Amino acid sequence: MIKYLACLALLIASFQVSAQALEGKLLGTWSDSTLVGSSAFNNTYNEIWGIVSNGVEYAILGSTAGTHFIDVSDPTAPREVHLIEGGTNGPVIIHRDFHDHNGFLYVVADEGSQSTLQIMDLSFLPDSIPVVYDSKEFIRRSHNIFIDTDAEIMYSCISDGDEVTGTPLRLFDISDPFNPRVIQSYASIGGFFLSQVHDAFVRNDTAYLNAGPQGFLIADFSDPLAPVGLGSLRPSDYPQSGYNHSGWLSEDGTTYYMADETHGMDLKVLDVTQLPDISVIDTIDAGSSSRFTIPHNQVVHNGYLYSSYYYDGLQVWDIKDPENITRVMHYPTSSIPHRNSFEGAWGVYPFLPSGVILVSDMQEGLFIVDDVENLISKVDETLKVDWDIYPNPSQGQFKITLDNTVPINKIELLSAQGKVIKSLSQDNDLDLLPGMYTVKISNNEGFATKKLIIVH
Repeated sequence: MIKYLACLALLIASFQVSAQALEGKLLGTWSDSTLVGSSAFNNTYNEIWGIVSNGVEYAILGSTAGTHFIDVSDPTAPREVHLIEGGTNGPVIIHRDFHDHNGFLYVVADEGSQSTLQIMDLSFLPDSIPVVYDSKEFIRRSHNIFIDTDAEIMYSCISDGDEVTGTPLRLFDISDPFNPRVIQSYASIGGFFLSQVHDAFVRNDTAYLNAGPQGFLIADFSDPLAPVGLGSLRPSDYPQSGYNHSGWLSEDGTTYYMADETHGMDLKVLDVTQLPDISVIDTIDAGSSSRFTIPHNQVVHNGYLYSSYYYDGLQVWDIKDPENITRVMHYPTSSIPHRNSFEGAWGVYPFLPSGVILVSDMQEGLFIVDDVENLISKVDETLKVDWDIYPNPSQGQFKITLDNTVPINKIELLSAQGKVIKSLSQDNDLDLLPGMYTVKISNNEGFATKKLIIVH
């Protein structure tokens, strides 16, 4: 008996069960069936952004046609109020990107010989959107942009223009939105040579640069004419490395959440407090068992990490305790089966004052999902279900007793990492490896979980 209890204690100590994610509540959608998809990935839609102008919340959605402004003040009935066409439009367009600053929206595209940097005055919404700057002189192509708002500097990643040569990274002074000015271009920083900067996150002059096949670099741009490298990770320096794509810094500046846009690779959680040392303290995923699961873009807001996870849709983790990250919510925007391509959720924007979450799906358009806090508080009120598992611990034969007054739609067995292994019935006889598992019961209102110990 003592030996058995010791083994049981060891199992409990050795397996950390993550709380299971609820499906988010969909409030509304928007799409336009007259638009065409790209010739590369058949994606009609790309990036998502959000703004508030004159007290009204708007989603900003990129497409092959241009930039769509969608009034989401009533999230159950979103409506397009303007479309600003891009310099290039149609099937050649895959990527657009957005960032706003001081009442102006900055728009770029990554394809098309006639694409431009467009700067739009948002102060006249909903009546009109004047385009105050529209030129391909300095930006004809840019894969992504990010604005350091305090410095009023825009970082343009994989940038090219008619009057400037292509560069992995170029900085612009945007203190005058009618006259953006080139500051400097960069092919290396502190001995870290760049073939590309795919994406950037910048705060207070410090840039977190996702350099694709070359890895990850943190640099100080307080003097943009002489930036200083602060720390880096080469692909061989961290586990599950692939194409280093994008990331976002925690609100306290201690943790960076990074995605490698490579099928089957998890998100990385980086401790960035001991520069130049950067350490991977955890990896997290979308709870999918497919080898074609793949993350895309990440955002941190109010203690939650949001990711547009391609085929797995919207994913949300509670990161208030970075040593105990919990996946709390998901929403499936795409019905396309996982496969060796890039489809589904492209971008996510959770910063609107109402708390609604904007998600862009490459094929399906705009999804508006309710605030994660609303979902969690609602679930807390519905987790009063009388049910049990016995025997527990078990050798694989166990029963699940349920309160017949509460309808249950699904019973699932999940791994210690939160991945669904199989569906269960109330009577089960399974061949399972020893360890700790989770049994999850759910209905349309919420879910409940219990730990299941398997011993041999």
